[in-house]
Amino acid sequence: MARYTGPKTKIARKFGEPIFGEDKSFEKRNYPPGQHGNNRRRGKKSEYALQLTEKQKAKYTYGILEKQFRNLFEKANKKAGITGEILLQLCESRLDNVVYRLGIAPTRRAARQLVSHKHITVNGSLVNIPSYQLKPNDVVGVREKSKSLIAIKDSLANSSKTYEWMTWNSEKLEGTYVSIPERIQIPENINEQFIVELYSK
Repeated sequence: MARYTGPKTKIARKFGEPIFGEDKSFEKRNYPPGQHGNNRRRGKKSEYALQLTEKQKAKYTYGILEKQFRNLFEKANKKAGITGEILLQLCESRLDNVVYRLGIAPTRRAARQLVSHKHITVNGSLVNIPSYQLKPNDVVGVREKSKSLIAIKDSLANSSKTYEWMTWNSEKLEGTYVSIPERIQIPENINEQFIVELYSK
């Protein structure tokens, strides 16, 4: 399965924010990579450059490659409502993203691995497709045999974030995707309108 596996800090520095989660290396050097680092004079970015940057940021944030991201945009475009907002909601509804949001995995990359390796269930059934789209009231849980995994225990122990559109049952190690989040609830710093403008050209 193709996905980005390169250096994460370098990408985070490119966008000027830790898009892959907490990153000590990024905190030390939170300026763009390159020979001249912080001293390079940068002219005003063109409209296309801004749009492309937002698209790339969204793709790296959610761990989605171009073809899949384009398909999500087409799907969002066909639905009634604000296309950019629906696009982010589709990204948030992915199984790997929800596993990450629930705290079962410390990063989306780790969440994708847990799903692929059949550690995660949806409504009691094993699902190993990271891009699986969840619907409101779907229950995401840890497979019985996987509940003793140290990686999952550690991640849950270090997880303190809660989200209004999900609930978590720590005894059963399962969470409910209660509803599709509103744009204001999604914490990612992405200008989705730029992405819509780019794809609409």
